[in-house]
Order: sequence, then C-alpha cells, then structure tokens
Amino acid sequence: MTQHILDTIGNTPLVKLQKINPYPHIDIYVKLEFFNPSGSIKDRIVNHIINDAIATGQLQEGGIIIENTSGNTGAAVAMNAAIRGYKAILTMPDKVSTEKQDALRAFGAEVVVCPTSAPPDSPEHYVNKARSLAAATPNSFMLNQYDNKKNPEAHYLSTGPEIWQQTGGKVTHFVAAGSTGGTISGIGKYLKEQNPDIKAVMPDPFGSIYYAYFKTGVVPEPEENTYQVEGVGEDHIAKAMDFSVVDEMYQFSDQDAFGMARKLAREEGIFGGGTGGANVWGALKLAATLSEPATIVTVIPDNGVKYMSKFYNDQWMLDQGHSLG
Repeated sequence: MTQHILDTIGNTPLVKLQKINPYPHIDIYVKLEFFNPSGSIKDRIVNHIINDAIATGQLQEGGIIIENTSGNTGAAVAMNAAIRGYKAILTMPDKVSTEKQDALRAFGAEVVVCPTSAPPDSPEHYVNKARSLAAATPNSFMLNQYDNKKNPEAHYLSTGPEIWQQTGGKVTHFVAAGSTGGTISGIGKYLKEQNPDIKAVMPDPFGSIYYAYFKTGVVPEPEENTYQVEGVGEDHIAKAMDFSVVDEMYQFSDQDAFGMARKLAREEGIFGGGTGGANVWGALKLAATLSEPATIVTVIPDNGVKYMSKFYNDQWMLDQGHSLG
C-alpha cells in the first residue's frame, strides 16, 4: 500500500510498438511517462529538485515555489506544492493549451500567462517573468529547471536505470526531444555509462536553435517562435542540456509531431502529446537508417488529454493548415 501520492512517481511502463513500426529487425519501445501522478515525465525532476531544496534549506516552510513552464513542469510543481503545503506561482507562454493552464489552477496554483512572441531578452518572456517574480517575492524558491543540473540528475538516477533494467541491458539507441534537455542528458549519460556504444538521438522542431547549435557549435540568432508543438525546442541554450551525450539531431515539423501522435492513438492505443509524437517520429526515422538489429527506446512524456483543444481536434488541425493523416 502506497502512503503518499509522490511515492507513485517513476517506475512507468515500457511497451513495444506493435503496428506502426515497419522494420522487423528493429524493436521500438516507448516509456509511458503519463503514468506519473500529475500526468507527465516532469514529476521526476520536480520532486527531485524540491526534495533537494528542502534538504538544503533553499525552500523553507510557508515558502512560495515559482517556475517558468510549458505546462507539464507546472502541473508537477502545483501538485507537489499542494500536498506539501506550499504556494505555487507559474509563468507560461500563451501557446500552452487551455487544458494545461486549467490543470495548474485546479491544483491551486497562480498562473501568469506571457506572450510566446516575446524574445529571450524581453522582461515579458515567460522565463524572465519567473525570475523577476522570484527576485521580488520573499521566501520564494525557483526550480530554475532550464539551468539546474538536478534536472538531468533526476533522470540519471531514475529514468535511465529503469530503461536499462526494463530492456535487460539490450537498449542500443535512445531518442528524446528536449527543451531543458534534462531527459536526453540524464538518460543518455546513464545509458552510455552502462554501454558506450549506445547512441542518443534528439529530434528538434524547426524554429528551435538547438539543431543549428549542435551542427555548428555557434549559437544562432533565435527565430520567432512559430512552432506549435509544446515543451520542446528552445530559443536559448539551457545549461541543463548536455550536448556531449547527443550523437545526432533530426529536425521535425508540427505536422510530423501531431500526425504521429494521432497515429499512435489510433493504431497503437497510446494517447500521448505532441512531444511523444515527435519522439516516435524520430525513432522511426532512426530505424530507417539501421541495417542491423537494434532496440530503440523513446518516451511519451505526457498525456493526450492535455491537447484535446489542439491537435486532437480535427477542425483545429485544418485551421492551422495541417493534414489529418
């Protein structure tokens, strides 16, 4: 019997794709992170960071947790704050689905919505807004998920070992898109320590700066944030992102991500978000390049119920110029 909702974080299922993988010599497994209690992979990093903050005295009794989020980290913070008795203030870009915004409020958090179009140096950018709120709020603690090394450490300590154990050490490739980069950095580091031959591949949306930086080593001028997929890609280099563990990057479109997410729901019965679609798209693109047998693992970071007003809505897809296939 589990005594605490936070004790249910982690140990999520790893399941094999049954129908959409056309390569018989390749096994593709997806880790279903929406089984975490707030519905996403972010429960892992938030609980790890908050535990450390309490242990080190950074987060005091009656404190206020402030963080910038594309929704999933916010839900994890709001859930954690609710059960531990803290107040949560969360900033997010306005492209975030209404379902995600409402989930934060349901947990009792205060939500500050910022313009997605705000450039990285603008005080209205949702990251800068969180920082200014934290600086102005007494007894506050900011997780700082983009630059906090406890972020990838959470995956190094939990998600990576789970994947290694669940595959019996047979994993050969790991695929994960990133915004903070914590997932691919932490899991990639752990898996490569177990077997240096394991390759890590990172899909990145068109419009994000990560792909160009990975290929050239030069930080490009950020483009206007035009991609619609949430929770991946970035307009600045997060310090939690460890490019040294990444072997290859692929660029994907919103259509790639949304189309694959819809396909997963209808053909595999896996109801995930756009990032999960992008990850599986990347896993299949990788599989197409492999001639030898391989075991590819990727993650479905969150639940599709968070996107019912967006890409799971046929009219929204058509209005945005996307195809339904």
